[in-house]
Amino acid sequence: MEDPLSEPTLGPLLARIAAALERLAPPLPPDGDLAQADGFVWHPASAGGRLAPIQRVNRVDLALLQGIDHVRDILLENTRRFAGGLPANNALLWGARGMGKSSLVKACHAAVNAERPGAVALIEIHREDIASLPSLLDRLRPEGRRSILFCDDLSFDGDDTSYKSLKAVLEGGLEGRPAHILFYATSNRRHMMPRQMIENERSTAINPAEAVEEKVSLSDRFGLWLGFHGCDQETYLAMVAAYARHFRLAQAPEALRGEALEWSMTRGARSGRVAWQFIQDLAGRLGHRLE
Repeated sequence: MEDPLSEPTLGPLLARIAAALERLAPPLPPDGDLAQADGFVWHPASAGGRLAPIQRVNRVDLALLQGIDHVRDILLENTRRFAGGLPANNALLWGARGMGKSSLVKACHAAVNAERPGAVALIEIHREDIASLPSLLDRLRPEGRRSILFCDDLSFDGDDTSYKSLKAVLEGGLEGRPAHILFYATSNRRHMMPRQMIENERSTAINPAEAVEEKVSLSDRFGLWLGFHGCDQETYLAMVAAYARHFRLAQAPEALRGEALEWSMTRGARSGRVAWQFIQDLAGRLGHRLE
């Protein structure tokens, strides 16, 4: 009697098992057609890369972003020009944490699409996937729809060389950046690398000025540098009041002010993020849904 696990029969058996497992596994979601949604997330690990559509982008209304009027107007106008087919600049939003950098990108995208429905797609690429930017660009190059590539909290450390992919997308390469593609990034650092890293490379280099020029020059490739700075007490309270009015939270002004200040002291900071966290706590205590 032939052994069922002998070499002649083992191959077909394994093939049948593999086929059965493939039938049981859920199919991969289809690659996102840019007409499916206004927001997408890039997943380079999938075969050939995949654009996953986001039907509801997590965002706040542009009017709720307080204390950043100047940079808001600049980015909104830049995005409007891009949506209208006019020249526009890549943008780097840098500075203090929690002051609305990523919220502003998503709010400007929503505001422009409200004016020109479906004009621009927003495609998020994660920091760890920056090296796949050339592949994403190849995927988008034949597309007709205007798209903003968005990377939140972008920075580079140590021997990380993925910034070279970003440099090629922003300005370099024989083909250059397609006219229908724009890149927005947020970072806590203006040059996207820590100060001690710059100083260390300068102190150990034969030519200190050239040692960091390649990495520091990355930020020069953004046409817009929009700085975000920590807010004062009155700006913080204006943020809280704007959220409270928008969500119709029933709270007396003086009580709202006192509780908001106490909340900021327990956090040791004042920012848009802290204001939003306070509003979530207040709404929860009042039994009010934030919708």
